[in-house]
Amino acid sequence: MTESLRRDGEYEHAQENPYGNPYQGARQHASSPVNPEWPPPPAQPPAAPYAGFADDGQPGQPAQPQQKHRARRGPLALLAAVAIAAAAVGGGTAYGIQELTGGDTVAASTSTNVVPSSQKGTVSGVAKAVSPSIVEISATSNASSSTGSGVIITGDGEIITNNHVVSGASSVKVRTSDGKQYTAEVVGTDSKKDLALIKLENASGLKAASLGDSDAVGVGDQVVAIGSPEGLTGTVTSGIVSALDRDVTVSTDEGQQQQGQGQGGGQWPFEFGGQEFNGDTGSSTTTYKAIQTDASLNPGNSGGALIDMNGNIIGINSAMYSATEASASAGSVGLGFAIPVNTVKADLPDLRAGASN
Repeated sequence: MTESLRRDGEYEHAQENPYGNPYQGARQHASSPVNPEWPPPPAQPPAAPYAGFADDGQPGQPAQPQQKHRARRGPLALLAAVAIAAAAVGGGTAYGIQELTGGDTVAASTSTNVVPSSQKGTVSGVAKAVSPSIVEISATSNASSSTGSGVIITGDGEIITNNHVVSGASSVKVRTSDGKQYTAEVVGTDSKKDLALIKLENASGLKAASLGDSDAVGVGDQVVAIGSPEGLTGTVTSGIVSALDRDVTVSTDEGQQQQGQGQGGGQWPFEFGGQEFNGDTGSSTTTYKAIQTDASLNPGNSGGALIDMNGNIIGINSAMYSATEASASAGSVGLGFAIPVNTVKADLPDLRAGASN
């Protein structure tokens, strides 16, 4: 898969209504039938003034009295009040208000705009907004060391990564984007989905990523990948979603995983279309549906983020195509695979409960 090989010892680095009632305190007479939002009418209506000429040019015609707008203030004031409430409630109500006021319609979405509006839709905007939520993971076992990536999902240090990044590890170290070093423990693993949850020790105030909706992803959508290929922390690449629901088969055997981490430049072996890539997957395997992308993925990207242009995580990068050892050393050929984020969200309760399968 896409975590890079490191030998033992190479790891050198261990984050009451605020508006108030505008009419509160105003006293109205108990018998007054006047709406408190409107000013009381004058005791006697003023006589209509005479103008020199009327609109038709005839002299001596009384000027038309100014139209009274008080009758329209009630509905407008009500609409303004509802608009304020909509801002507090959220997108669904805001959509209704926009329709009532004649504005452009907007599509309902469960995603969050993580990227500032001034940089929306740009790779640089996504990178700046999401990079603080992506970490480098160094896992050490008795056999070898390997480097992968992970995504922070809580401020106190819960991180999602691939199972094959941390499987069998006796020590897990994490480096955040600001260079801080943490020790982590493995909380839960799921080899059938190639997912793992780890937790940093003594961490707080970290920036959690926004998990999006992978069911809303379409072929051709622009995406950004962030990870630590070959230990190059915070590397950003971009591309599109090339295909959906690709059947990717990976090993569930721990021994085979460790063997895979030690071969092919640290890439994770997997099967696709009846062929094996990056090594032998062994006899014990599992298959999951993956998002295919042409965003460049290299050894070490495993467990990192595939992100939409609003800054939401839509997948966890897990595998890269490499037909031969020679092409593996040459790097990405634009065929990468990511576990859909909806699979991750469905698996989180079991991972948090300490699953080990």
